Amino acid sequence: MATAGGHGAVGVNDAGIMTRSAVSTLGRVLTAPFSRRTWAEFWYVLVSVPLAVAGFAFTVVTMVPPLLGTVSAPGVRKFGDASRGLARGLLGEDVPVPPPLRPEPQVHVRTPDAARLAALAVAEGARVRQRGSRARISGLPASRVAELASGNHIAISESHQPGGWLDGAARDKTAWRARGYLVLKLPLAVAGLAVAAGCWLSGLFFLTVPALWTLLPPPVISGHVTACRPGGRCISLPGPSGVSVPVARHFMISVNGVGTWNLTNPLVLVPLGAALLLAAPWLTRAVTQADRSLIRRLLGPASLDERARILRESRARAVDDSAARLRGIERDLHDGAQAQLVALAMKLGLAKEKLSTAAPADLARASQLVDDAQRGAIEAIADLRVLARGIHPPVLDNGLADALATLAARGALPVELVTDIPERPSAAIETIAYFSAAELLTNAARHSGARHVTLEAVHVSGLLRIRVSDDGNGGARSVPHGGLRGLADRIRTVDGRLDISSPLGGPTVVTVELPSHA
Repeated sequence: MATAGGHGAVGVNDAGIMTRSAVSTLGRVLTAPFSRRTWAEFWYVLVSVPLAVAGFAFTVVTMVPPLLGTVSAPGVRKFGDASRGLARGLLGEDVPVPPPLRPEPQVHVRTPDAARLAALAVAEGARVRQRGSRARISGLPASRVAELASGNHIAISESHQPGGWLDGAARDKTAWRARGYLVLKLPLAVAGLAVAAGCWLSGLFFLTVPALWTLLPPPVISGHVTACRPGGRCISLPGPSGVSVPVARHFMISVNGVGTWNLTNPLVLVPLGAALLLAAPWLTRAVTQADRSLIRRLLGPASLDERARILRESRARAVDDSAARLRGIERDLHDGAQAQLVALAMKLGLAKEKLSTAAPADLARASQLVDDAQRGAIEAIADLRVLARGIHPPVLDNGLADALATLAARGALPVELVTDIPERPSAAIETIAYFSAAELLTNAARHSGARHVTLEAVHVSGLLRIRVSDDGNGGARSVPHGGLRGLADRIRTVDGRLDISSPLGGPTVVTVELPSHA
C-alpha cells in the first residue's frame, strides 16, 4: 500500500523498472546470435585471419635493413588501409586516414657555434640533436637552416642532407605503428578463430547431435562378444557365427587433463550447445572490441596537429551549417508565418472598423473578414507546426526506429524497412539520421524512377549506419550546390561520411555513417 508520501508507489515503479530491465537484458542475450551485428563480427573474425597472417609475415620478412625503407613502409601502410577498410565495412569502425608519407627534411651541419644555431632552429619548431660542434636538425629545410645561419653570422663548415625519401620511409611513425598493429593482430585473429571453432561450430554440433544420433544406424557386433564386469576385467566370448548382435551406442567426450565422459543419451549435449551458442556472440564481441581499440590507437592519425586539423575542419563545417539553418528558419518565418500573421492583423483591423459603424450593410463584409482571418490563423498555425517539425520532429520522441517506420509508411514508393537499433544514439545524431533518410527517400521518389526502395538502419557500437537502396536508373552523384553535396556537408559536421554507389542503369545505394554521439 502506498504511504502518504508516495514511497510505496515509488517502490512499485522501481520494481517495474528493474523487471523491464531484466527482461530487456534477457531478450538481448537470447537474440544476440541472430542479430546483424553478431554476424558482421563473425564474418570479420573469419575474413581478418588471412589478412592478419599475411600482414604478420610481410612485417617480419621486410624488417631487414635493405627492405625497411623501400618495401616495408609502403607495404605496411597498404595493410593498414586494408584493415581499416575491413573494420569500416563490417564493424562500422570509421578511423580517419593518417597523413601520407612525407619525408621530413633533415640537415646535418658542423659549426663552431652549434649551440646557438640549435637554439634558433628549435625556436623555428625544429627538432635538434647536438653533439659538440655537430648538430642534426629535423623539420627545417636546408635553405631555411642556411638563412638562420647567415642572418645570425654563424659560419657553417660542413652541411649535408642524408637519406632522402628512403630515410624518411625508414623513420615513418605511421608505418611503425602499423607494424605494431600487424604484429598484435595475429594473436587476436587466432583468438577469434578459436572462438569461432570452439563456440560457434561446437555449439552447433552439440545442438544437432540428437538429430544425427537418430539418423545413424545402430552399431552391431558379430563373431564374438566382449563382456565386462563392473570394476573388473573384460573377457571375449565366442558368439554364434554369422549372427549380428545390436549394442547400445555411446558418445565419448575426452578433455586432456580433465577426464573422459561416456554418454548414452545425446540430449544431455543440447544445453551445452545452447550455452556455447549464447556465449559465442559476446566472446566474439570481446575479440572485435580489442581489435577496434588497436585500430583506433595504431592505424589512425597520431599527431596532435593532424587531429587538430580534422577538428578545425569539422568545427568550421558545423558553424557554416548552423548559420545556414538559422538563415533558413528566418526566411521561412519571414515569408510564411510572419506574412500570414500580418495579413491576419490587417483583416481583423478592417473587421473592427466595419463592426464599429454597426451599419447593417457592413455586417456581411465584417463577417467575411473574420472568416478570412480565421482561415489565415489556421494556415499560420499549420506553417509554424511544419517549421517546428523541421527543427525537431515529434515522432523522434519514441526513438529512431519508430520515426523511420512512420517515414517509410508515408513514402511515395513502397519502402522495405530493416532496423537493428538496440541502443539509442544521441538526440542530435537521431535528428540528422532522420532528415538524411527523409531526403534520400525523397530523392529516390523524384529522380530515380525506382519501383521499390529499401531503408536500412543499423546501430553498432560507436556507429549508426543508414542505407537507402533503390532499383532505379542510377547515375546519382554529388555535384556542387546539389542535394547530396549539402547532405554530405551536414553529415561531416559530426564527423560522419556519405558513400554513394550509383552506376548507370542502377541500382543506387547511398550509405550514411554517423557516430553514436555527436
